[in-house]
Amino acid sequence: MNSLLVFVVSSFILRFLVLDARPVKTNSHIVVMGFVYCDTCHNNSFSKHSYFLPGAEVKIDCMFKVISPRTAEQISFSVNRTTNKYGVYKLEIPSVDGIKCAEESAIVNSCQASLMWSSSSSCNVPGYRATSDQIAVKSKGANLCIYSLSALNFRPSKKEVSLCGN
Repeated sequence: MNSLLVFVVSSFILRFLVLDARPVKTNSHIVVMGFVYCDTCHNNSFSKHSYFLPGAEVKIDCMFKVISPRTAEQISFSVNRTTNKYGVYKLEIPSVDGIKCAEESAIVNSCQASLMWSSSSSCNVPGYRATSDQIAVKSKGANLCIYSLSALNFRPSKKEVSLCGN
């Protein structure tokens, strides 16, 4: 009988908590990402001789406007990231109260990426050094906002004429 009493009381408390639960206000989880490649042919585009560059250091600067009923605030930060073996750099920003994905409103959020250095001894001359061109993509189900930045590149010191032609 003691276990029956515990079950009834637990069920009552659980039911009370579920009925009293209010929806949780969720904010966007933001991911800023892009990639770096080696522009072997010095043509500022990814060709069949280009390859993604691991170990490149990229500086990411972001500014987000905070939506708040009482104040106009902004959050700015700067971080360095290193590209992975696929040439991708990524910054994950946890949910912050008042920050929404740029697609949700007229709020202008912006990020830019700049090349710092390359770990490759054969591809270490900066090509496209910085980008602020971005596409904001929002996933409704996951409450995820992805800022995809345009590609950055390094080049070899000399054009690979044997591969690319004049």
